[in-house]
Amino acid sequence: MFTKVVTPRFGDVDGLRHINNTMLPVWFELGREPFFRYFNPGMRLENWNLIMAHIDVDFLVPMRLGADIEIRTAVSRIGSSSFTVHQEAWQNGTLSAEGNAVVVHYDFKACKPMPIPDAIRARLEEHST
Repeated sequence: MFTKVVTPRFGDVDGLRHINNTMLPVWFELGREPFFRYFNPGMRLENWNLIMAHIDVDFLVPMRLGADIEIRTAVSRIGSSSFTVHQEAWQNGTLSAEGNAVVVHYDFKACKPMPIPDAIRARLEEHST
C-alpha cells in the first residue's frame, strides 16, 4: 500500500464548507503516481503507456478544511493488461471516501492494450490487498 498526505487548500472547499467532491479524483490520481512510475519511471509523456478505463468514488463522510487527508492506495486486482486499485481518503482517523480505478497498460501506436510485464506485475503484487 502507498500513502500520500494531502493538505486541503481553501479553494478545495465548496459552498457547504466541505471538501468539494471534484477533489477526490485528483487526490486519488496523486495516490496512483507510484504505480505510474513502475510503467514509466521518468513520467515522460512521449513514453506514456497507461490509460484510465474506469474510476468511481463513494463519499462516506464530509471532509473539511483544517486537517490533512491521507490517501491510501493498494492493488485489488491484476489482469493480463490492466490492474485495479482501491483507494481510501482518511481524515482525523475516519474513512471519508473510497473508490476504485482501473488502469490499462496501453500501446498508443497500435491503439490496443499490452500485457503487463512480469517484472512490473511482481511489483504490483507487492501492494496487493
